[in-house]
Amino acid sequence: MLEKTATIPDTPLFDRAGSIRGYRLNKMAMALSQPENREAFKADEDSYLARFGLGDEEKTAVKNRDWREMVRLGGNLFFILKIAAVDPTPITEIGAAQAGISHEDFLYGRLGKKRHG
Repeated sequence: MLEKTATIPDTPLFDRAGSIRGYRLNKMAMALSQPENREAFKADEDSYLARFGLGDEEKTAVKNRDWREMVRLGGNLFFILKIAAVDPTPITEIGAAQAGISHEDFLYGRLGKKRHG
């Protein structure tokens, strides 16, 4: 029997249960690999999301670009990045959201960027 690993506080674990929970969200995001789907998403986000049967929480997270919530709902970060590419959203903003800090603090604190001043 496999031993359960310790959890990291405030970090959702992408395991089998998370994969099942996030299936619709991940399927929707992966479909954005196709140019026609990206265009449909940009033209009418509500209709595009409805095609995949997303629940209200999932729709709200996507429409608000709430990266942390999408992951909590079972979104796989590699698929979620497809949504970010439509806008486009810098990956550092997603990293900051996952860390729960401002983008500026992420750039300076986590990536060692120098502050201008």
